[in-house]
Amino acid sequence: MAATKQKSGAAYDVLIVGGGMVGAALACALGNSSLKVAVLDRAPPATPDTGYDLRVSAITLASQSFFENIGAWDGMVRRRVSPVREMQVWSEGGSGSIHFNAAEIGEPCLAWIIENRVIQTALIERLHQFTNVHYLCPVEVTDITLADNSAAVMLKDDRLLQARLLVGADGADSEVRRAAGIDTQSLNLHQKGIVATVTTEKPHEQIARQRFLTTGPMAFLPLDDPHTCSIVWSADTVRADQLLALDDTGFISELQKAFGDSLGKIQTLGPRVVFPLALLHAKAYTAPHLALVGDAAHTVHPLAGQGVNLGFLDAATLAEVLLEAVANQKNIGTHVVLRRYERWRKGDNFAMVSITGGFRYLFGNDLPVMSQLRNWGLDLTNAATPIKNFIMRRASGLEGDLPKLAKRTLH
Repeated sequence: MAATKQKSGAAYDVLIVGGGMVGAALACALGNSSLKVAVLDRAPPATPDTGYDLRVSAITLASQSFFENIGAWDGMVRRRVSPVREMQVWSEGGSGSIHFNAAEIGEPCLAWIIENRVIQTALIERLHQFTNVHYLCPVEVTDITLADNSAAVMLKDDRLLQARLLVGADGADSEVRRAAGIDTQSLNLHQKGIVATVTTEKPHEQIARQRFLTTGPMAFLPLDDPHTCSIVWSADTVRADQLLALDDTGFISELQKAFGDSLGKIQTLGPRVVFPLALLHAKAYTAPHLALVGDAAHTVHPLAGQGVNLGFLDAATLAEVLLEAVANQKNIGTHVVLRRYERWRKGDNFAMVSITGGFRYLFGNDLPVMSQLRNWGLDLTNAATPIKNFIMRRASGLEGDLPKLAKRTLH
């Protein structure tokens, strides 16, 4: 395991602020390279051995390939992962529906549902195996300085760390982004997401189910136990507050009414956690000696399950750009190098921010004409096999301008 204590004035090639899923993945992607890398984090992840994590992610096949290529996938499979073989989507107040089946595109599954702390734990376990990566945790950043030829971070214990490149992987409220003076475009969706773990009378059969309600979308995501699902209920703020005020019996009753009986009776409900929903996109992803990845650069609506996958593609792309720069003896901190990463990722990310935001308003509108259009759209897409298969391949990460680490060709 790499040492976690550095002398004051330690110099690195890459300093990653934030050891969450995306930051830890980037560190692994730079493992075994000539770059000296440090990951700074406030606290290690909670152990995944104590029941299901309330926060889960729908991991695309591209993200799975990324994890395999950086050597972290086995650590996740060894703990808990659940395949999504099919997905059913339908709309409130109409007959419109769409059904995706992995077999139609010749794949064993469309995605994987994995608890966030399982992902983070496996990634941190993997990064400890690289001698060129230092994991500094717990540490607290008190000051960030960007100079003409380097970046510097001051820690609460008075250690000063310097680097050719500072990476902000520190979430939507990014200190690194603020220190760089990078503005964001943001939209408060006036919704909150409620997450919880439930058990159901009928088995989920590894099918993800999503229902669009006028107050926001609801998803039942299959976990490794056949009768256990993680729910994500996105609801307008007033409705979300009403739901949170209910006791467990009342909440289950409302959940059952909104979702229907496709899984029979909802039998048990775990603790509920709520988080506000907003769209955010940084106006720039890079500056000299600085790059943003993951939620520090963009946040999307959770309805498409794409958020963290965009972050993993950021990490894989930035690693490819940096390693190619090293191979060509270029300075990894120069803006001309970093702009290649920004051009590669910014358009796709902004499109996903816009699309998920648009869906929120398309499906959150109870005008009769909009309801009819939604139903037609779902039914037409379901009947148009080539379009449906393209959507599945694209959403699963099998199409698009993917970085090498997110492709299957490496293994």
